[in-house]
Amino acid sequence: MFYDLNIPYTTNHADLQRTLAFVAELGYNTIALSINLSGKLPTDLTSPIPSPLPFSIPPTLHILTRCTLTLTDPSQNHRLASLTTIYDLVAIRPTSEKTIQQTCLSLPTIDIISLDCSIRYPFYFRQSTLKAAIEKGIRIEICYAQGILGTGEARRNLISNATQLVRATRGGRGIIVSSEAHRALACRGPWDVVNLGIGWGLGKERAVEALSREARGVVVGAEMRRRSYRGVVDVIYGGEKPVVEKVEGKGKNQGAKGKEKVGNGGKRKAVDGLYAADVVDDVEKPPSKRELKRRAKARRAAAGGKADGPSNALQDSTEMKEDGDVAMAGFKDEG
Repeated sequence: MFYDLNIPYTTNHADLQRTLAFVAELGYNTIALSINLSGKLPTDLTSPIPSPLPFSIPPTLHILTRCTLTLTDPSQNHRLASLTTIYDLVAIRPTSEKTIQQTCLSLPTIDIISLDCSIRYPFYFRQSTLKAAIEKGIRIEICYAQGILGTGEARRNLISNATQLVRATRGGRGIIVSSEAHRALACRGPWDVVNLGIGWGLGKERAVEALSREARGVVVGAEMRRRSYRGVVDVIYGGEKPVVEKVEGKGKNQGAKGKEKVGNGGKRKAVDGLYAADVVDDVEKPPSKRELKRRAKARRAAAGGKADGPSNALQDSTEMKEDGDVAMAGFKDEG
């Protein structure tokens, strides 16, 4: 499955419908419609993306909602927790080195750090800063549409920033690639994007994961954080146990048909509504050696209470053997 997690939402539904249809034809399975916000958030937050969309969409396309918040002031409180309850994905677009550090180190409720790679940053991306964000489950996003339809300077900045991000993340760990295409002309197929990532320095496997595995991890992680307990324990409905009806035997013919597995896969037949194990339990078991010794002692005491000695010990063993033979004979006859 291929993901494109940044397609800007527009109120021109005709263009949006064409873009979604073209994206589905290119081979994408999941996309995210994005809304860009900046500055202080309003008190009443609502999503302008209608659900469901007022036009038909391809049946193979799964649509998510996303909010991209441009962060310009590190000291401003943007109430990110309220955004996670409205949108499926929350992304931050930092504009300075301080906001990048704040986003990577101290913002726990976001999913994506989306960098505008079409502009030139006056600083280098630090490996330790990006590594801290990736270890928390945040992914770094590179958008390619500005480099395709933009000016030559935007194309140069895209290549430079993407190459620097690949180096800072040690070969592209935690990087996802999205389009941010405002129209269908800026969209590219998954394998074209893979070739584009290889040109930035990504390995082929990393480039494929940037559109599939890493992007899927963002979606699953955001869903887990919304509906689970602290993003760790998720309670799901596992169904109900099937009701097993017990068939009571009413006669020999009906009881003889019932079977039950016992032991190591063996089977036993029912006899007159009772299982063979129940029948065996009713038969008197042979007495133990202790019981035989106790009986012999009781008979000896009743005979005259003779003192214990070698002859009495021999007599006890003889009596115990006779009692055991009698008990085993009776057990065989009853069986």
